[in-house]
Amino acid sequence: MRPTVDVAGFIDEQKVGGFQVRLLLTCAAVLFVDGFDTQAIGYVAPALIREWGIGRAALGPVFSAGLFGLMLGALVFGPLADRIGRKWIIVASTLAFAIGTLATVWVSDASGLLIVRLLTGFGLGGAMPNAISLTSEYSPRRRRATMVMTMFAGFSVGAALGGLLAAAMIPAYGWRSVFLLGGAAPLLLVPFLAARLPESVRFLALRGDAQVRVAALLARVAPKVVQPPGTVFAVHEESLPGLPVSQLLRAGRAPATLLLWVVFFMSLLDLYFLSNWLPTVLSDLGASVSLAAVIGAMLQIGGVVGTITLGRVIDRFSFRALALTYAVAAVAVAAIGVSTGSVALAGLAIFAAGFCIVGGQIAANALAAQFYPTAIRASGVGWCLGIGRVGSIVGPLVGGMLLAMHWSTGALFVTAAAPALVAAVACFILAQRRVA
Repeated sequence: MRPTVDVAGFIDEQKVGGFQVRLLLTCAAVLFVDGFDTQAIGYVAPALIREWGIGRAALGPVFSAGLFGLMLGALVFGPLADRIGRKWIIVASTLAFAIGTLATVWVSDASGLLIVRLLTGFGLGGAMPNAISLTSEYSPRRRRATMVMTMFAGFSVGAALGGLLAAAMIPAYGWRSVFLLGGAAPLLLVPFLAARLPESVRFLALRGDAQVRVAALLARVAPKVVQPPGTVFAVHEESLPGLPVSQLLRAGRAPATLLLWVVFFMSLLDLYFLSNWLPTVLSDLGASVSLAAVIGAMLQIGGVVGTITLGRVIDRFSFRALALTYAVAAVAVAAIGVSTGSVALAGLAIFAAGFCIVGGQIAANALAAQFYPTAIRASGVGWCLGIGRVGSIVGPLVGGMLLAMHWSTGALFVTAAAPALVAAVACFILAQRRVA
């Protein structure tokens, strides 16, 4: 009998090496430009309102169009990657949102902006679930949440840097310069991804017809391990029949899948409500466009710190830690509404909200990837993100409606705390079910 190697078990036994670190950094670079391009519209919103002479509520549909594209991209490209692999979906998605972001430079009205952001969002939505899945599938189980969350910090860094760069670039070069930079960076990244990004070793092993490629990839994971000639590489999981999406609700996965969808919906509703409307709300309270962008960027800066801090905690305590994180997030979001009289207090409350909501969302990504088997992992993560994007569409629309109704800042943010509380309850139930 030929020796057989369980690919997942083999990776679990290895230390994290240079190959995995390079893969993590490559996927982080994809999410860095993804985060920059996703959040750019929120940072330029005050400048757009002034230049085009439009009402704040007019940008609500624009925000939501981009997020609708993100939803479609996640729902479509997740299952597609479970069929054809992660790598080329990441490459194609990156190229798509690079072109869409560059096209934004030539838009001259809200209608054109809505269409371009919809198409850009489609590419942005495809990259994220596959970067999460690819990183997860090369990570040992004991470090999986930490590695996925560290990789995903690239998104928060890109989003935060977008705010800081927007603060400097808009007064000097105009809002279009933000999209010019945001489109050029991923366009330059595409050839590197095509040449250097590896395919998922677990996907190849499960498919069963790429033994030579699997052996070569495992040799890069553990260069000192020599496999005997004729070794068979396998993943001891079912190759699930039918549409990958249908498997998300089968074999006892339905309750956990539905609870994960609640977590993602509520978390992304809050996240995109805050990231899209914070600069505008702060500007309305008297802050300059640049200062509003800087203070708003504290949301993503807090998210970076939260991601780095929470990774090892999530690896150890799973959904129990995530439930507590979202409970604290609810308090922090409510605190924003009563701290806007002080720049320092508002910045601190926004930082804390980012720490818990952005950090919590990234932890949810890692735990979702850990819950689903290889055959439906990209579908599972993609549909969690896709359902979550429905929340991210609702958040900006509701924010625009409440602002148009002249709700007070305090009432606005107390209301925004409720979704974080619901996410905390759903995570508590998942923890009781011992899902991951």
